[in-house]
Amino acid sequence: MVREAMHSAFLYHAIKAGLDMGIVNAGMLEVYEQIPKDLLERVEDVLLNRRPDSTERLVEFADTIKSKGKEIVRDEEWRKGTVEERLSHALVKGIIEYLDDDVEEARLKFSKPLEVIEGPLMDGMNVVGDLFGAGKMFLPQVVKSARVMKKAVAYLLPFIELEKQRVIDSGEDTTAARANAGKVLMATVKGDVHDIGKNIVGVVLACNNFEVIDLGVMVPAQRIIEEARKQQVDIIGLSGLITPSLDEMVHFAKEMDREGFTIPLIIGGATTSRIHAAVKVAPNYQHGVIHVLDASRSVGVCSNLMNKELRNDFIKNTKDEYEKAREAHLNKRSDKRFVSIDEARNLNCKLTLMALCLQNQPLPVPRFLKAFHWKI
Repeated sequence: MVREAMHSAFLYHAIKAGLDMGIVNAGMLEVYEQIPKDLLERVEDVLLNRRPDSTERLVEFADTIKSKGKEIVRDEEWRKGTVEERLSHALVKGIIEYLDDDVEEARLKFSKPLEVIEGPLMDGMNVVGDLFGAGKMFLPQVVKSARVMKKAVAYLLPFIELEKQRVIDSGEDTTAARANAGKVLMATVKGDVHDIGKNIVGVVLACNNFEVIDLGVMVPAQRIIEEARKQQVDIIGLSGLITPSLDEMVHFAKEMDREGFTIPLIIGGATTSRIHAAVKVAPNYQHGVIHVLDASRSVGVCSNLMNKELRNDFIKNTKDEYEKAREAHLNKRSDKRFVSIDEARNLNCKLTLMALCLQNQPLPVPRFLKAFHWKI
């Protein structure tokens, strides 16, 4: 337990300090936010060298929580919560063991199986997204959470299909109810193999009468463009989880513009953001770029894009919003006070030691030498 806490805390602080690559065992990594506070304090005392007795305090604490041999004491306290709380905990911790029972309980509690996805499951994934965005949860743990989500959705799919058939048989599925439905092509961009979020969006859209064409993962831009033309789709949706996907989305937007497309482009995924869409993607494609925060909002976005009365205003308002976000971002980056070259020269900054070094002149010798020990 102490080892896992040290690994998680070290990785959290290392990433904040600039680490951009690590090799970790997701099964031996605690979620930073869920490390017990008394343990976290002692671990960070050691890692950050905050007090002289930090090692002794951590060792003493470790002695109080040692496991007996290979016996593992499991904390089942979370099982006492509501079904919504249990599903959220299972998603954050990547626990599959009780999933089917909890999903079934939630299915019986809600009026429609789709509501379980749009409700407690999406709420749990939003917690995962917030922790990941704050650097308190790491990519291997997000993948574990995604597997739990995938299994939950797979359990619900047969019930969702039965519900759709019931609506059709009952005559509730009228032409008017499907007036806003359209054809959406979806793909995870080239270089990325993660598809859980994309699959969830596909399920939610399909359950709302959209025709979804899923090209899978690692899909090159040219293939997406070819299929979009061949299938005559109304919307293209791109998904990505890792950072390189962001650049691929920018490249795809440029390709859409070069190929003369006029249909909207929606993007989503853990590493995407409204600012990324506004600053990087939108300037490269003028016919509508919309960032979708999560699957629960995809239906509203696609419905607006397919509604002839709302579409133009929706795209225009999004463009205006992104333009303001882009200006604010650029102003924030360029908030620097520069002076002219003449003003800089008049400051008469003398770098005596540097000048001597450049002239190969001997440096002055200090009058005395002494070692100093700084306590931080």
